[in-house]
Amino acid sequence: MSYAELHCLSNYSFLRGASHPSELVEQASHLSYSALALTDECSLAGVVKAHVVAKELDFKLIIGSEFTVSEGLKLIAIAPSRAAYGELSSLISRSRRRSEKGHYITHLRDIYFHLKRCFIIWLPTQPDKERHHADILSRRSPGRFWIGVSQLLHHDDSNRLATLQDVASDMGVSLLACGSVEMHSANRKRLHDVLTAIRHNSSVQELGKRRTCNGQQHLRRLDKLLPLYPPELIGETLRLAQQCHFSLDELRYEYPEEVVPKGHSANSYLRECVAKGASKRWPKGIPNPIHERIERELELITELNYEYYFLTVYDIVNFARERDILCQGRGSAANSVVCYCLHITEVSPEQVSLLFERFISRERDEPPDIDVDFEHERREEVIQYLYEKYTRRRAALAATVITYRSRSAVRDVGKALGMDAVFVEDLAKSLAWWNRERELTAKFEEQGIQSSNQQAELFLNMTQQILGFPRHLSQHVGGFVISRGPISNLVPIENASMPNRTVIQWDKEDIEALGLLKVDILALGMLSAIRKTLAL
Repeated sequence: MSYAELHCLSNYSFLRGASHPSELVEQASHLSYSALALTDECSLAGVVKAHVVAKELDFKLIIGSEFTVSEGLKLIAIAPSRAAYGELSSLISRSRRRSEKGHYITHLRDIYFHLKRCFIIWLPTQPDKERHHADILSRRSPGRFWIGVSQLLHHDDSNRLATLQDVASDMGVSLLACGSVEMHSANRKRLHDVLTAIRHNSSVQELGKRRTCNGQQHLRRLDKLLPLYPPELIGETLRLAQQCHFSLDELRYEYPEEVVPKGHSANSYLRECVAKGASKRWPKGIPNPIHERIERELELITELNYEYYFLTVYDIVNFARERDILCQGRGSAANSVVCYCLHITEVSPEQVSLLFERFISRERDEPPDIDVDFEHERREEVIQYLYEKYTRRRAALAATVITYRSRSAVRDVGKALGMDAVFVEDLAKSLAWWNRERELTAKFEEQGIQSSNQQAELFLNMTQQILGFPRHLSQHVGGFVISRGPISNLVPIENASMPNRTVIQWDKEDIEALGLLKVDILALGMLSAIRKTLAL
């Protein structure tokens, strides 16, 4: 018999999970699991990275999320279909938007009213106290409700299992096995303790019961895992997993329609705008080579269905010019004569003999990437224009994942291990962001501490492991995702730390991996300097 793990946190449950999404998928595949559900807490930030690896391994990835609702219940929501995924993403957005950055608020009524297609797994911590709310949720989720049981080699596992069997029988629902996984391998136990200490602003020694008592919350070998559960609980994981058919490949991005006036198709309007722009660029007549190049570019843009993308950027640039905000397209967009005709770029490609296929190519199968610089002192006007035009339901900034680098790793790990604060701070200040283990070892020895020292060895090992771990989400420097419908149906949205900004939970690499398009609204100080010079 195989097994599907339906409760698994990655390191995108910040400072809880001790493994990357890719590590979890690779390990589950290696252990011959039938499926793995990535269920980060109120987050889908890690799912694309897991999806990419799962596709490479031809392994079944299930999308879900963990919630602790305000009434105290801990729940897992699983998305078996595209419609259920949209519900889940929207609920995460709602929960995140109603709270400050880095937190969320989910009520039980949100689960009732907004997750009508998702599977729900209740993870009881105090069954007697939670039973009333669980009964209501079960009645409102007929055929979609389970009770999850974790067997983690605790002293009361058998009593707990018996209690939950009675509860499930009384409620008329099924039990299923859950591993409460927070790391791909038991060798991450020490790092898990360090992350827990960082999360609680404590040292590992001071954690007490907040520290996991053993390393069982990892992806366990089937010969170790299966004997811990009655066969029917294992079988129930497989039955649930078999009902899950959704893949992130099903997501389809749709461009906003506002940029095309009535009476036009996207193709006809783009051609009209390009023709008008070309007449302004070459008032004495468009040279035949340029005319042929325009036609060749437009044919490829039409073939790849990128008309709306170019018109969206054109609309943004027009807004800036109407407001007398200096802007300038750059990057590979400068290779396009269509961009030049639309006044997105200002240098004619014919003057520099640039290759258009570096910008768009059917062979590369990559979406175009147009970077537009604006005066840094006035870029916010452009950003707020996008929010006003498309609303915050349909426009948001891409995320940037802030990860641990040498200095932050040294500071946090050192504090978690209870090391001397002065030494840790001096060590952190002496490092550059690119320093790795070899440089850290040398710095230790400069302080007269041999790397073979037990505490030093642990510190170096933990610091090395945490490097590259996500710490939190921040906003991209200017990458905007704009959609025809609510973005939250595609990816969760949350508040940025900056007022009046919202960000999606995916970064640039995630967006590119799924073939979604973004518009880069960037700030350039030199344009502000030029503006001030022109005003003299």
